[in-house]
Amino acid sequence: MTFEQIISDIHKKKYAPIYFLMGDEPYFIDMISDTIEDEVLDETEKAFNQIVVYGRDVDIDTVATHAKSYSMMGGYMVVIVKEAQDLKNIEDFEKYIDVIPSTTILVFDYKYKKLDKRRALAKKIDKVGVLFESKKLYDNNIPGWIQGYLSEKGYGITPKAAQMLADFLGTDLHKIRNELEKLIIAVPRARTLNDEDVERNIGISKDFNISELQNALGRRDALKAYQIVNYFGDNTKENPLLVIAIALYNYFTRILKVHYASDPSQNALASQLGVNPYFVRDYQMAARNYNIADCVRCISVLREFNLKGVGYNNGETTEKDLYREMVFKLLNRV
Repeated sequence: MTFEQIISDIHKKKYAPIYFLMGDEPYFIDMISDTIEDEVLDETEKAFNQIVVYGRDVDIDTVATHAKSYSMMGGYMVVIVKEAQDLKNIEDFEKYIDVIPSTTILVFDYKYKKLDKRRALAKKIDKVGVLFESKKLYDNNIPGWIQGYLSEKGYGITPKAAQMLADFLGTDLHKIRNELEKLIIAVPRARTLNDEDVERNIGISKDFNISELQNALGRRDALKAYQIVNYFGDNTKENPLLVIAIALYNYFTRILKVHYASDPSQNALASQLGVNPYFVRDYQMAARNYNIADCVRCISVLREFNLKGVGYNNGETTEKDLYREMVFKLLNRV
C-alpha cells in the first residue's frame, strides 16, 4: 500500500491489525503513526486503551503482552512502539502474531532500517497487516511533493517558488513541512504562492538563489552569475559551497542529457530530466550555450570544487573566492 492509501484508510476507519512502518524516510513513518495515535481513539479512550512505548525501553515479550491485552469498555486497543529499530530480536515477534486479538492495532515505527522481506516475520505481517517501506525522495521529487502538500491544503504554488524551496530546504520533509505551514499561516487561502511569498516569509532571496545562478550560467550571463556567488560568499552559512557545487553538478548533467535525448518534446524531456515541464526551455537554451564538450568540462570543474568544498586542496582560499573561481571556470574554456 502507498502512503496515501494507508492514510486514506485510517481516515475512513479501515484499520489493519499491524502496521510495520520501516525505511529511510522518517516523515512518512511519523505521519502514519501520528494519524493512528490521534484518530483511532478519542481522548477518554486513550487514557485506558492506548499504550506508547519505546524500543530501547522494552523487549519483544513486553510488546507482545501489551498487544495481547483487550481494551476496556470495548473498542480498539492501540499499541505504538516508537523507535522500534532499537528492539532486540525483532524476528522473534513472528510467533506472537497469530494470538493478537482482532481488537488490537499494533504499530511499529522502525526507522532507518528494514526487515528482510524473505524471512517469516515480514511475510506474515505482509499477509495479515501493513508492511510499509518509507523511501527517501530524490532531489528532483521534492518540488512535486511540495506542490502536492500545498494542494491538499487548498493552495497552489508556482514551479519557480516550489523549486526555490526545494533548493533551499533540501530533502528533509519534516523541515519542508514546517516551512510550508509558515507560508500557509502567512498567505491567504485559495491563491497561488509565488517567489515573492517565499522570499517574504521564508527568507530565501528570489534574486540570489541556486535556481537563479543556474539560469545565469545557462544564459552565460557572467555579471548576474558573479553577483549571485558574491551574495553566496557573504552568506555561506545558508549557501555552503559543497551544496551549491552538487546542485550545479546535477544541473550540467541534465544539460548533457538534453544533448543525448532521443525525444526533444517538452514532456519527454521533463520526464527524462526529472523536472517540471515549466523549466524545459531553460535547459534547452542552456544546451545551445554549452555543447557536449562544455558540459563534460563543467562537470569536471564541479567535481574539483566539490572536493574543495570539504576542504581538500583549497589552501587558505576563502569560500567567496572559491565561488568566484568556480564560476570563472564554468563560464570560460580554461
